Formats: sequence, structure tokens, C-alpha cells
Amino acid sequence: MNRESVVLPFRTALLGWYKTHQRELPWRQTRDPYAIWLSEIILQQTRVEQGQAYYHLFMTTFPTVQHLAAAPLNEVLKCWQGLGYYSRARNLHATAITLVNDYEGRFPTSYEHLLKLKGVGPYTAAAIASIAYQLPHAVLDGNVFRVLARLFLIDTPIHSTEGKKQFTSLADALLDPNHPDTYNQAIMDFGALQCVPAKPNCEACHMKGFCQAYQHDAVSLVPVRKAETPKRVRYFYYFVCRHGDDLFLRERTNKDVWHHLWEFPLVETEQPCTLETLLTRPEVKTWLGDTPTLHQPVTLKHVLSHQIIHATFIPVDIQQSTIETYTRLSPTAMEAIPVSRMIDLYLSNL
Repeated sequence: MNRESVVLPFRTALLGWYKTHQRELPWRQTRDPYAIWLSEIILQQTRVEQGQAYYHLFMTTFPTVQHLAAAPLNEVLKCWQGLGYYSRARNLHATAITLVNDYEGRFPTSYEHLLKLKGVGPYTAAAIASIAYQLPHAVLDGNVFRVLARLFLIDTPIHSTEGKKQFTSLADALLDPNHPDTYNQAIMDFGALQCVPAKPNCEACHMKGFCQAYQHDAVSLVPVRKAETPKRVRYFYYFVCRHGDDLFLRERTNKDVWHHLWEFPLVETEQPCTLETLLTRPEVKTWLGDTPTLHQPVTLKHVLSHQIIHATFIPVDIQQSTIETYTRLSPTAMEAIPVSRMIDLYLSNL
């Protein structure tokens, strides 16, 4: 299929479809770059249905970039709790501080300068530039990759160097330069609602006349992704030390998963480990002290993008009132600190 011959018909069909099927989303009711940036960061690796609640929470708690910059990181992470990929929240906070300190609290008005902000990549910069400022920059996310791969039956792996160049060129060619905001939102909605990953309803699709994958019965074959790297498997053993109603936790400060979130005393092993073996470790003996009362362990599995964590929570009533390097927290204080989704699930089931 010749690219040039399909550009105008596809744009017309896509925008016509969007008028009827567009989603009513709160961040589409504004040109405020802060609100648009916030929504785009939240929606990275997050479904729209889940993201809306977090968007409203952040806009209520931090209504301006100045409010976000002035907030303690712990407060930002607490609001983010449950969304995962916490580097997004840390970058969000760091960028807010940069905007206040270096840009007088204003967002850059060019794609190139938006790209300089921490946590803002080509997709997010294009979304802000096109929606807030109507600049002609095409977005390229998972939905758009899928639509273009099927439309032109492209079998180049989407995350390869060659694939990124090929799809970027296509996305730029198809973009409506006069209405880049509407076009970008239309193609993302089309991928999210119609051209879905599994079992799309192609017979009812307005684009099937353009779609090479449909015409060649290859819809399920594209887009093509590189083979995934095997996930790292880790074993976490948390000692949930309780003295009265209080628990002992500390902030994770190493550059690892859940950086800046709080956790119980932890032993990590490369292989599964018995409780008897764990109890012989010097640090565990220090945490538990004399005559601890151990309760039934609880095991949870948490799958992240590049690793699988098998976590065992071991509840322990201890006699001493302090554990060196850990903070004693009351139930009320616990409500204010950010923890991982896995620890939150454990606490919610206590």
C-alpha cells in the first residue's frame, strides 16, 4: 500500500470515527500543560480506568506545579501508592521542582525543551506539545504502534532501532498538522477501543479498507516485539516485628525496586530459604531479641516488568521496644508512609 495514497482518507476516517467514539476524559477538558503532563505520566503503564482516580487525587492534592514541588516526596509517593513503577512519581516530583526553580513554574512551549525535563520522553513531549500547544508532533505509544503495524502490515520489531525509525516516520506522515491534538487523541483512542491487542472486531472496523493486516489475514501477527529477557527471580523474607500495636519499618534507600518506599526488616536470598535457616542469621537474631513469638507466615507473589518477587511475611511479637536502624510506627503513623503495593496488600489483609 502506498503511504501517500492512504494519508488523507485515513485521517478523514479516523477523525470521523473519533467524533462518535471518543472517550470523555477529565484531562481532555483543558489545555493546561500541568494537567496534561500529570495525566500522561500517570497513564504510562496504567490503564485509563485506574488512572482517572489517581489523576483526580493528584489534581486535588497538588492543584498546581508549585503545590507538587513544595510537597515532601513521601507525600507524593503515598498518593502514588498502588500505581507501581515508582520512578514515575520520583521523576514527577523532581521535574516539578525543576519547573519551579528553573522555569518560573511554567512549562516549556517547545517539544525540544519539554524533552529536557526528567521523566519526559518523546511520547510524553509529543502529547504535551500537541494537546497543550497544538504543535505538530505525533505520539507513538503502544496503541499507535499496533494501529500502524496492522494498517501497513509492518513486521519490523517495534522496539528495534530500525522499527522505531520506521514507525516514527509513518506516525509523522499520517499526523494532521492542522489538528495534531485531535488526531493524536483519536489514534490513541482507536487503538484502545477498536484496534485492541486480542480479537479486535475487524468486521465492524471503519478502517478495514485501509488495513493490510486485515486484508492478508495477519491481524494477530503484528505488531512484532523482540523476545523478552527472562525475568529475575528474587526471594524476600519480611519480619513483621510488632511491639504492642506498633510496627518497625525503614525507607529503602538503595537504587533498587521500590526506592524511597518503606518496608519491614528484610532478608533477601537467591533461593528459597527455610524459617529455621533464617532464624540463625545474626541480623534476624538482633531484630527478634529474646523470646519472640512467631506467627503463621504469609506468602505473596509480585510480578514486575523485569522481575518476579516471592515475598514471605513472618509476623513476630517482640519484647524489646526498638530495633536499631528501623523506625517504630503506630497504626496512625503507618497511614502516612508510602509502601509498596505488595506490603499494602499484606497490611490490608491483616
